[in-house]
Amino acid sequence: MTAPTAPVLAVVEHHDGRPRASALELLTAGRALGPVHAVWLGDPPDDAGPLAAHGAAVVHVVPVPTPEAGLPASVAAALAGLAEATGADVVLLASGFGAKEVAARLAHATGAALMVDASAVERDGEGRVVTTQQAFAASWTLRSAAQVGRAVVTLRSNAVRATPAETPGAAEVRVAAPARPADPRVRVVERTARPASDRPDVGEADVVVVGGRGTQGDFSPVEDLADALGGAVGATRDVTDEGWQPHDVMVGQTGVTISPRLYVGAGVSGAVHHRGGMQASGTIVAVNTDPDAPIFEFADFGVVGDLAEVLPQAAAEIRRLRGQA
Repeated sequence: MTAPTAPVLAVVEHHDGRPRASALELLTAGRALGPVHAVWLGDPPDDAGPLAAHGAAVVHVVPVPTPEAGLPASVAAALAGLAEATGADVVLLASGFGAKEVAARLAHATGAALMVDASAVERDGEGRVVTTQQAFAASWTLRSAAQVGRAVVTLRSNAVRATPAETPGAAEVRVAAPARPADPRVRVVERTARPASDRPDVGEADVVVVGGRGTQGDFSPVEDLADALGGAVGATRDVTDEGWQPHDVMVGQTGVTISPRLYVGAGVSGAVHHRGGMQASGTIVAVNTDPDAPIFEFADFGVVGDLAEVLPQAAAEIRRLRGQA
């Protein structure tokens, strides 16, 4: 197979002018597919250096002048125009609710293959884009090959370890056509900012501590262990339905799909809908008072015990060991 020449567009998620960890993972994955172009939605980045360091040859800045221009349909239309203008044959996005809607609309608009929640992406000997995915609550691993000339892929966070390019260059920053509202009948009437937190985002974190119904609504042991580990806090559907935690931290088939390097489930039974959102985790630790809980069937380490006793002890020991380092 000859080296691909068509660019790969990697849509960069960012916060406060800096790329998120998932964006650098996309750039790393994209380097194996062809020349990587980053797509930055909104005001230009403060510093394109991190993008260039991870392989971006070009940074396309797509202005988003109004709230309506930032909605999924509008973003998809802008990306479709950019893909056509650059001749890109792959568009990579980080998996998430909004990104998946953008990806579906983009694939439909451009006639591309759509591949979601990939844990790996590569080209085969014929140059086709091939992804690896989990299905049926992660009990099956499958490989999918794009049968058309363009592919839109959403990649799970932590599926690829972000690594700088061996010979990075300076990225050329280009200002593209701005995103425009896709439907004049749609108007953003209110936007509520998410409360600030020092913890990483649950969808991107290397370590996630999830609390289930066994917490009885008291998440202080879960939060304490997450803070000791420098991780994020997640929850099961039962917890969010009870109102004990917000829905944006719900892990499962109908919530956030995660693949951290370490997952700790505290008071989590391991029902199939939750399992489907976390079984791609690297190491799974379970704490539950019920020795017959389904989560023990697929956990790497299990503790049969009261999370209110086990988690504080674990957090204290982790802090003690880190204090000795």
